[in-house]
Amino acid sequence: MSDIGFENVRQDCVFFRGSIPCAPNKQTGVVCTCDVYRPVSKRILIIKLGALGDVIRTTPLVVKFREEFPDCHITWLTQSPEVLPKDSINVILKPDAFSLLLIQHSEFDIAINLDKEPEACLLLKAVSAPEKFGYISNNGQLAPATPAATHKLMTGFFDSLSQENTKSYPEEIFEICHRTFENESYLIHKNETLAKIWKERLQELAVGKVIVGLNTGCGPRWNTRLWPVDSWQELAATLKAKGYFPVFLGGSLEDEKNKTMSEQTGTYYPGHFSLEEFIALTDGCDVILTQVSMMMHIATALQKKMVLMNNIFNKHEFELYGRGEIIEPSTNCECYYGNTCKRSQSCMHDLSAAEVAAAIDRVVTLI
Repeated sequence: MSDIGFENVRQDCVFFRGSIPCAPNKQTGVVCTCDVYRPVSKRILIIKLGALGDVIRTTPLVVKFREEFPDCHITWLTQSPEVLPKDSINVILKPDAFSLLLIQHSEFDIAINLDKEPEACLLLKAVSAPEKFGYISNNGQLAPATPAATHKLMTGFFDSLSQENTKSYPEEIFEICHRTFENESYLIHKNETLAKIWKERLQELAVGKVIVGLNTGCGPRWNTRLWPVDSWQELAATLKAKGYFPVFLGGSLEDEKNKTMSEQTGTYYPGHFSLEEFIALTDGCDVILTQVSMMMHIATALQKKMVLMNNIFNKHEFELYGRGEIIEPSTNCECYYGNTCKRSQSCMHDLSAAEVAAAIDRVVTLI
């Protein structure tokens, strides 16, 4: 063993960990002349910085590449590393100076950028890779790396084209990467210990009832998505009367609202938590009701049944994998991707608690 030289170190092996012992060496003491050597088949870079929900809904690409190249090495650059599963992605980097230096001095077989920000496009241009997909910088301007990215760019430029789109986001990004979406699943990091604690706690409180998580927030960017407080309260009462166990969910922005609604309706509200614990709490629910928000992506990744309330977005964008239903106001919406409503009262007021409760009834019966 002492005779092994640096020239014999197989840095192209899937088990190689840089400057520390690989798993086979730790487990059995073997070195690089061993029988478990497996060369990396493809080195793949994914640039998807944020928002958090967009990072989650890009993870089906990892599933696709793992199927296509079982021994591939995947590096992901993101501002939301906490949601990515470390057992599926070899290297997860945040966009700091050291990470950018590392990426620009590494060689990849495939490099993908799915962010339209100038810095992300410039990085794809600077990366060394024979195959580049997504968005790239051309003389400082946003451009498609291949013609396959043109459609997604055009729908971003013009509302009229975006409204005509009938492809889901996974379909679009797979097309951009010259692949076909075949219902590859979302991936997410889940703390199994916390998930077990919350599952047991909720089941103890629910006493055999179906647990329905009511996610009352949607972030500050598009407040036109918000469902009225009165509707949430009416729905909670309706669900309890139907024999469900509703649970108010949300982040710090919804904390006071959820506390007040909990006090007024007697509906359980566990509080707000870190992202890691919020994911674990969500995993303890049987069904999720949410507006278009981060929760939608978390619930999809956790493979939860879901009712999605939508008004300002193109509903075809959302992939529910046959586990959910999209419900919209019957009066339609006039403010596509708008953060202010053109009407005196938002169309979300026209979506009744009875309609939403009926959608939950239907989703519960899905296999």
